[in-house]
Amino acid sequence: MSKPKHPRTLAETEAQAITRNIRVSPRKLNLVAGLIRNKPASQAIATLTFSKRRIAQQVKKTLESAIANAENNHQLDVDQLVVKTAEVGKSIVMRRFHARGRGRSARVEKFFSHLKIVVAERAVVSDTASSEQKAA
Repeated sequence: MSKPKHPRTLAETEAQAITRNIRVSPRKLNLVAGLIRNKPASQAIATLTFSKRRIAQQVKKTLESAIANAENNHQLDVDQLVVKTAEVGKSIVMRRFHARGRGRSARVEKFFSHLKIVVAERAVVSDTASSEQKAA
């Protein structure tokens, strides 16, 4: 006997990737995650490739994993993928101490984060169709 199969929480047109315990504070990670929210997957990868922030490469790897999951596990079209959500959460906090003057100490906190990226397949509206709607 085994446990019953866990029901799928995402829609049929969605795929996700999760990275846990990333060594960066959630605040800093959320700044990078905000750059890719609601963007097409190809544009999000380009944004992360040329970002100057150190953690952008880790976010890029997670996004590429979500895209690969969509393509290989759920047979979604890569060209129509959009970053639906990029959720950042708190993880553990390592607490260290820093010796200060006169026998005192100060606490140093090293934050970790979780990252969850969900990509969804959406029909891309062609430029001619959108220009016809604006003209009407």
